[in-house]
Amino acid sequence: MKYIVAVIQPDRVQEVLQILAEKEIHLVTVSQVMGRGRQKGIAEVYRSHKEVGSLLKKVKLEIAVNDEFASQTVEAITEGARTGHIGDGKIFVMNMEDCYRIRTGETGPVAIG
Repeated sequence: MKYIVAVIQPDRVQEVLQILAEKEIHLVTVSQVMGRGRQKGIAEVYRSHKEVGSLLKKVKLEIAVNDEFASQTVEAITEGARTGHIGDGKIFVMNMEDCYRIRTGETGPVAIG
């Protein structure tokens, strides 16, 4: 089991979610976050509004998948989020020790869904 965390540009979320859905990966948690990377908070234009400051608006996706879905999940995020410009984001893949479905009590790969 893998836990995948991606931090991407806000305007790329729908594209990423669409590609994930096409690959039958539906269980995603999405959060609005703020952060900075190599651009170090350089002013950025987002939807014709100039963002200035040390932290920029980003979106964090969190996805738990069974091992056989890990590579296609990373590929889908990469395909949907890539613009070729600095600030496209990062993807982190971590081993997940266990998963519990609260409603049924299922554990492990079955509990992911």
